[in-house]
Amino acid sequence: MRAVCFYFQVHQPYRLKKYRFFNIGNDHYYDDEYLNRSIMERVADQSYLPMNQLLLNLIKNYPVDFKVSFSISGMALEQFEQYSPQVIESFKKLAQTGNVEFLTETYAHSLVALKDKKEFKRQVQQHSEKIEQLFGVKPLTFRNTELIYSDEIGEAVNDMGFETMLTEGAKHILGWKSPNYVYEHAEHSKLKLLLKNYSLSDDIAFRFSTQDWSEWPLTTEKYLTWLKEVNAKDEVVNLFMDYETFGEHQWAETGIFDFMRILASKIIEDGEFTFLKPSEVTKQGQSVGKLHVPNPISWADEERDVSAWLGNEMQDEAFGKLYALAPQMLYCENEYLKRDWLKLQTSDHFYYMCTKWYADGDVHKYFNPYPSPYEAFINYMNVLADFQIRLDEEINLKSIDGSEERKILEESLADMSIINELSLTKFRLFLKEIRIKDLYVLYAFMSEDLKKWTTETMQRKKLKEFQLFTNENQHTLKDLNNAWIPVSKLLKKIILEAK
Repeated sequence: MRAVCFYFQVHQPYRLKKYRFFNIGNDHYYDDEYLNRSIMERVADQSYLPMNQLLLNLIKNYPVDFKVSFSISGMALEQFEQYSPQVIESFKKLAQTGNVEFLTETYAHSLVALKDKKEFKRQVQQHSEKIEQLFGVKPLTFRNTELIYSDEIGEAVNDMGFETMLTEGAKHILGWKSPNYVYEHAEHSKLKLLLKNYSLSDDIAFRFSTQDWSEWPLTTEKYLTWLKEVNAKDEVVNLFMDYETFGEHQWAETGIFDFMRILASKIIEDGEFTFLKPSEVTKQGQSVGKLHVPNPISWADEERDVSAWLGNEMQDEAFGKLYALAPQMLYCENEYLKRDWLKLQTSDHFYYMCTKWYADGDVHKYFNPYPSPYEAFINYMNVLADFQIRLDEEINLKSIDGSEERKILEESLADMSIINELSLTKFRLFLKEIRIKDLYVLYAFMSEDLKKWTTETMQRKKLKEFQLFTNENQHTLKDLNNAWIPVSKLLKKIILEAK
């Protein structure tokens, strides 16, 4: 029997308040509290709560047959907890049925997979833990922000242990092939890929209430006919869409809720299709072949690429400056800065700077708080400038005046991440051979976890010498630069000898 796989994306960003140039250095609170609360409460009432109840009723009516899946961003989960805790409770009721699969994604709904593998892995782990904490289930399936995927991203996801991943059934990738099968990563056959059927998905998500569409009005009978017209050999129809489709993008007055309720019932009663969760699809189905995706794809716009977020100079500059701070963030222990770091990575900030709009872009403009992409850019860069000042102060960069000195430190901090990757054996050897004065300088810029690992691993005699040296000396930026040269040589020696 062929399958239908419903997947819904649930996400709301923390929108930034109007942040002027003169706020930089003086105002460290960036959220538009009123806008975030009002949007969340409105969408909860119009979309999340009634749709969750509708799905719960369907599951009660068809406890064996009806199944769906969700990916809820960390940003949305936090705002549910802040502004609409009843939404969390309604999702918990769905989780308790066992008929709903919760997917993992990047916690911040970010583009980090395109830039920083370590931060990518950290956010995925953070999100997975949040889902398990709230809903009592450990996610088995991964879905990247906006279904962004490439061979490289897939490899990273495979390395994290996932065996199922969702992405777009982009025509320029598939060519003559159908999205209605299970595929696999180009090199890692364990990672199975489910591809969105964008035509049938977008008929509901974007075209349902468009009265100048040739197929309007869309009835359940018509849609079921289209489903049944899918090639009989095709195994699964993946219907992926924003959850806000129901009640927000498509208002209740359009009949979208009744459409979904009746459609699910008709599909079950017709008997030609069965509903499956993503992990069930890949477990039951066989891969029909490898999918090669050398360049990132997504479910956005006609191009199905990442140009909606990284398609102009403003977006590229903002994205570059944001992730230029990643090395310093490795050594930041300030919880407020870490929370703001996550919020600033949310992909929506870059989407607001988009200067090209297509039909599906109108949906994103619906939640866009800026009158123009240029104002979005200026506002974001002002906030980022203040964030950088706070970060500089946190990791003792405030006293650094020269740009050359700053460059030295940033490069050293970036290179220092190599130490985090050493095995225990290599790390012990490193601590045994490093000079006390060099270790002393590096220690000041280590993360708290690395400091703890250092003191716990160091030989007792050397630890006493190190503590004595620490009490009698003070470091400077010049010391850090001087220390890193021999340390870098030592690290290379240890790594090469191990090979």
